[in-house]
Amino acid sequence: MLSDAQGIPLAVAVSGANMHDCLALKPLIRGIPAVPSRRGPRRRRPVKLRADKACFSAEHLAWLRERGLVARNARPGIEPGKRLGWHRWNIERSIAWLFGYRRLTVRYERKGSHFLAFLGLAAALTCYKKLAKLAT
Repeated sequence: MLSDAQGIPLAVAVSGANMHDCLALKPLIRGIPAVPSRRGPRRRRPVKLRADKACFSAEHLAWLRERGLVARNARPGIEPGKRLGWHRWNIERSIAWLFGYRRLTVRYERKGSHFLAFLGLAAALTCYKKLAKLAT
């Protein structure tokens, strides 16, 4: 799952349990929708990306730089992961919002496409609730 700074889901995906998280990074980044802006020059994509230490590799950093994203993840062996935790709670909270829907807690569907459909529906409901709270 990829979310913005407020915890609103931008992109969700389903992968196997034995798949490394960094293999899902590129498809999730490609799935980010354009960011609308009312004033000033149009910004189409987010600027910064916060990720786990595991996604810190030369290949990923170069790919993110090509896309105009700045990777803000702790470097393994140099920086403690504690500082990343200041921003990590946003994504953890978003995942908790999605798992608040009972159907997503345990995977009942045999097909991944069905689970992905329920996940997309939960993400849409989460966005709706967040935006409805902002409107009131």
